[in-house]
Amino acid sequence: MKQVTYADSGVDIEKGNESVRRIKGLVKKTFNSSVLSDIGLFGGLFEFNASQWRKPVLVSSTDGVGTKTQVGVAMKRYAGLGRDIVGHSIDDILVQGAKPLFFLDYLAAGKLDVSVVEQIVGGMADECVKGGVVLIGGETAEMPSVYKEGDYDIAGTIVGVVEKDKIIRGQNVKPGDVAIGLPSISLHTNGYSLARKLVTEVCGLKYTDIVPEVDSQTPIGEVLLIPHKSYFSEIYPVLDQVEIKAMAHITGGGLIDNPPRVLPEGCRIRFKRGSWKNLPICEWMVKKANLDEFEAYRSMNMGLGMVLLVAKENVDKALAELKKNGAAPTIVGEVVDGQKGVEFV
Repeated sequence: MKQVTYADSGVDIEKGNESVRRIKGLVKKTFNSSVLSDIGLFGGLFEFNASQWRKPVLVSSTDGVGTKTQVGVAMKRYAGLGRDIVGHSIDDILVQGAKPLFFLDYLAAGKLDVSVVEQIVGGMADECVKGGVVLIGGETAEMPSVYKEGDYDIAGTIVGVVEKDKIIRGQNVKPGDVAIGLPSISLHTNGYSLARKLVTEVCGLKYTDIVPEVDSQTPIGEVLLIPHKSYFSEIYPVLDQVEIKAMAHITGGGLIDNPPRVLPEGCRIRFKRGSWKNLPICEWMVKKANLDEFEAYRSMNMGLGMVLLVAKENVDKALAELKKNGAAPTIVGEVVDGQKGVEFV
């Protein structure tokens, strides 16, 4: 009887091993003195020095890149997808005041291409180095019965730390507080199912096509692949200089669903239309999809990547400190009495 191997079922173990060999150097450049393990063990070991903190609280988050991966596959551009998941994850715990410690990735495919894995993990490692995060471990899975050949799924988990008395919860937000917005640089990692449908189906375009209303020189696919920005270097140093009462990372659900997550009952944010610069890609999508305002602000970040809430008397200092770190903050609204939520005026 003929032997039926794992390779016969579509899974190439040697390719997985080769991927690990190729990425080992990329991953190790993110290591610091807290890492006690090498790549390839069953678990990553991280020595947490609690003596540097008074009452440390660990903060964790898991997320994925979503269907943005399909744009990357179509354009054969993969490194930015690795940067996406790290930048997104850092922002998710930053809103609670956390400093990132380490990150673990999950990369699945229908059929592994070792060079693609190397590019994706290389992007992760670059963003980890930039954010001072250790890429301590992960998983690479080949699942031909789950994913089509060429498909990739990218997800990750991040763990950070914050002093217990410095956790940003939003409990002190009150009417009269001011909303400061930090601009996004792209769709980041949300709105891509709609973007892909508009580009390829509604408009019948290729990702290599130029769309003048969006960018007169850059193909639409490259615009869509601009990585998810990490706001850590702009925001974290400010937290010791001025009280930030709450922060909202504008991800899936946009400006409709995310800000209310950090508001206490009886407070809503009144955003002022035109107080920040929208992205051409968002405006193009709104036009081509014929979206009403509610759907537009719920589907995309509409030009805002972060919203910070501060007391009115601290606004000038907050703006100055953010600008010191290279941010481009603008006042985009205020907190008012009312049912928890947002409105636009």
